[in-house]
Amino acid sequence: MKQITVKDIWKAKKRIRTTLEPTPLTYSKNLSKHTGVPIYLKLEQLQPTGSFKLRGASTMIASLTKDEQQNGVVTFSTGNHGFAVAYAAVNLGIKAVVCVSKNVPQEKINALQESGAELHIEGESQDEAADVCLRLQKEKGFTLIPPFDHPDIIAGQGTIGLEILEDLPEVETVLSGLSGGGLLSGIGLALKETDPDIQVIGLSVEKGAAMDDSIKAGKPVAVPEHPTYADSLLGGIGMQNRYTLPMISRYIDQRLRLSEEEIARGMAFLYENHRFIVEGAAAVGAAALLEKHVQPKGPAVVVVTGNSISADSHYKAVKPYLKGS
Repeated sequence: MKQITVKDIWKAKKRIRTTLEPTPLTYSKNLSKHTGVPIYLKLEQLQPTGSFKLRGASTMIASLTKDEQQNGVVTFSTGNHGFAVAYAAVNLGIKAVVCVSKNVPQEKINALQESGAELHIEGESQDEAADVCLRLQKEKGFTLIPPFDHPDIIAGQGTIGLEILEDLPEVETVLSGLSGGGLLSGIGLALKETDPDIQVIGLSVEKGAAMDDSIKAGKPVAVPEHPTYADSLLGGIGMQNRYTLPMISRYIDQRLRLSEEEIARGMAFLYENHRFIVEGAAAVGAAALLEKHVQPKGPAVVVVTGNSISADSHYKAVKPYLKGS
């Protein structure tokens, strides 16, 4: 098994620098006031596809051989990774196939259908969509672009950690959503190998937190999926998980689960205070701070991971928590 290092993240940063600009780090006055320490927001929802997933997908697709590019790529996704693979592949003239389950929200299905990728909708969970993906890989000779458990994907997501260190070298705490673990494996590697005292916190949904359950069990476990505002945090970690489970176990200091009400309040806060319309998975960091589940050290960064949500779905989620509602 390949050992992933900080050098790999620097190589990924060089590989994608001509196609992806660094995202802004912006100060949150009200979160800072609420917590008593400076809080900054890392705005990954400003990526061309609306989420951080473009970093990992672009890194891996850019590393493919000419033969692999000619044969096309395939992936499975709850939405955001599918957008990223479609964007990165189609821009290079590479055929892209995306497999999703029937549980993926319709607005994400609509967007994927317009992405230029070939879309397969099968199964009742991400694990079942993954089975379809693997079947197509074998039948058609596609290269699989996995959503999280691959060195190139992890290194690509880890470029967020390098950017945080460049913009805020005094950072003490980083909070982000935790699902399959590709994002926080990469960020955790970049941060912890630079300064082991930086606190890294992973946030999951209350029901269906596959990574959290797997760490508790000491091995990958399958969990049922439940409706949630943070649908991007659903999905299994893969029963043959090789990289993200051990890396999350090593680099993440604290894991927490948030209720649907807490997630919706986080979404409402980011809208009212920053005018950000973001999906539930992108609001979990703000939610954890608002609910005081976390007492962050020093300057802290919340990774705002994506905006893949319709205006109608966003309004329904945040309306009960908006001032004056």
